[in-house]
Amino acid sequence: MSSKFTELAIDCADPIRLARFWCSVLDYEVQDEDEDDGVVSIGPPAGSEGKDRLGPVPPTLTFARVPEGKTVKNRLHLDVNPTDREQDEEVRRLLDLGARRIDVGQGDESWVVLADPEGNEFCVLAARRP
Repeated sequence: MSSKFTELAIDCADPIRLARFWCSVLDYEVQDEDEDDGVVSIGPPAGSEGKDRLGPVPPTLTFARVPEGKTVKNRLHLDVNPTDREQDEEVRRLLDLGARRIDVGQGDESWVVLADPEGNEFCVLAARRP
């Protein structure tokens, strides 16, 4: 028996803003929003994946409001693959959504390191995958 990766929790200052950004990046939608607790969960559109579908289920991202800000480089980050455009086109799209280029000491690599609107690092990989 094993476990499945179903959810990634992300601490942040503005869960709604960050959820909107990642919905645009991943073509996800808001699945649950609790304004009182400051928690927003996003995932793939209803019906596209799920328990009745064979194969992996994309994880839900849950954004939770916390009082402290980000202070150091993430120890865990997301890698995204463009599915319908080349890497440079996807990087431009993500920059237009509010991401910014950052240098974490990656050197000359095939991936591009960006940060989301709250400074969380993520990589845009070069290979397109459906």
